[in-house]
Amino acid sequence: MRILLFLATNIAVMVLLSIVFNLLGLEGILAANGVDLNLGALLVMCAVFGFGGSMISLFLSKWMAKRGTGTQIIEQPLSQDERWLVDTVAELAKEAGVGMPEVGIFPSQAANAFATGWNRNDALVAVSAGLLQRFSRDEVRAVLAHEIGHVANGDMVTLTLIQGVVNTFVMFLARIIGHTVDRVVFKTERGYGLGYYAVTIVAELVLGFLASMIVFWFSRWREYRADAAGARLAGNGAMIAALQRLRAEQGLPQDMPGELTAFGISEQMKEGITSLFRSHPPLEDRIRALGG
Repeated sequence: MRILLFLATNIAVMVLLSIVFNLLGLEGILAANGVDLNLGALLVMCAVFGFGGSMISLFLSKWMAKRGTGTQIIEQPLSQDERWLVDTVAELAKEAGVGMPEVGIFPSQAANAFATGWNRNDALVAVSAGLLQRFSRDEVRAVLAHEIGHVANGDMVTLTLIQGVVNTFVMFLARIIGHTVDRVVFKTERGYGLGYYAVTIVAELVLGFLASMIVFWFSRWREYRADAAGARLAGNGAMIAALQRLRAEQGLPQDMPGELTAFGISEQMKEGITSLFRSHPPLEDRIRALGG
């Protein structure tokens, strides 16, 4: 239902934009300048490719996460720690009202964990070997609760859909810019000249860079929601203690693959303007938000 409502909303937005283009006479203005572009058809095409790419990534997310991190799924627990890990995830998942996720451990000494999957009843929750070795069980439980919070909130799906919207409008605006420059500046009368392709590529890079701030903003916001969910499931004190422990280890190397950073519970600190492109808020802010 979340996906259907989100898609319906964005289809409505695309239809509304097409109506606005027509009411403002933008297509007529472009046509008067030799820009014979069907904005409605272009918007639909960009939506198909924009959402298509992000949805494919979503459906492949578990496979990519396993390969990217080397996660070993616990099929049959071989130790007390593995048994405790599976039982704890099962308990938290039941309390959160989601299906039992796959549970795994990935070979990293950095303290980290992630959750991914295409829906809340077919997810993967994994922790690093380092986190399992160095954190207390209460702290590990809180980290697991945070990740189950992501699953229960449907964050992987929503993040993917937001990326689809961003992809759509980056492609759409880049092609309008490329088409306009090709017709007006380079005076191409038929088909597309080199100007169109060069300008479109540059515009996609620039617009994609700027638009990614929206995706990163949502990624930061969802961390606060997952922390709140973790506090409800594992206790506020345990969630704060886990975040404080992560903060104490912040200087240690993080070896999560770059494409999976947004799925982890923490990331390396970024300063200045680059903080707009971080997937997680500062741990101090997250602790403060929980009253710590």
